[in-house]
Amino acid sequence: MKPGHAIASLLACLALTTPFTAIAAEDARQGGSTPAYAAQADDLTRLENGVVIDGRDVETPDGYTSGFRLIAGFTPLRLPRLDLGAEFSYFESDEVPTRLGDQQMLIDTVSLGGSLVAGVRLGRLGLYAKSGLVGWEGDAVVARGDFDEAGTTRVTGFGARLEMPGFTSRLELEEYDAPDMAHLNLLTASVHIPF
Repeated sequence: MKPGHAIASLLACLALTTPFTAIAAEDARQGGSTPAYAAQADDLTRLENGVVIDGRDVETPDGYTSGFRLIAGFTPLRLPRLDLGAEFSYFESDEVPTRLGDQQMLIDTVSLGGSLVAGVRLGRLGLYAKSGLVGWEGDAVVARGDFDEAGTTRVTGFGARLEMPGFTSRLELEEYDAPDMAHLNLLTASVHIPF
C-alpha cells in the first residue's frame, strides 16, 4: 500500500469512527446499556462476566400457544453499540385449527428452537434481527390421513425497541418457514410505562 493510500485510509477510518464514538457516549448518558433485543431493562439479569440474560413468558393472543423465551447475550467491549446473543424458545400449542389439503383438522404441537440474535443501538432506538432453527412435533387431535408428525424449520425475525424517559416500546415480527407451524408466526407490539 502506498503511503498516500495508508494516510487516506487512516483518515477515512477516523472520520467514520468519530460519529460512532459520539453515539456511544450519547448511549451511555441515556442509560443505553439495555440490549437492542431486550423487552424491558427491569427484567434483565446481569452476570459479573458481562453476560445479560432476559427471559419472558409468551402467550399468543388467540390463546392456542404458550411457552417461554430465554435470551443470553453480551456487548463486545470494542463495539459498544452492538449486541450479540442466543435465544432459546419452547412453545406448546393445543387444538390449533389448520388445513391439510382440503381437510380441516385440529393439531397439538410442541416446538423447541434456538436462534442467533444481533442488534445495534442508535441512541434511544435499538434494531435487531434473529435467525435460527426450530424442531417441532405435531399430533392430530383426531387422526386423519397424512400429517407430518415432526419436522425442522427455519425461523427468522426482526424488531425494534424505542426507549424514552417515560416509556419503552417494542415491535417484533417472527416467521416460521414450515406451513404446519404458521400458527406461531407472530407480530407483537408492547409499550411499558413504569410508575
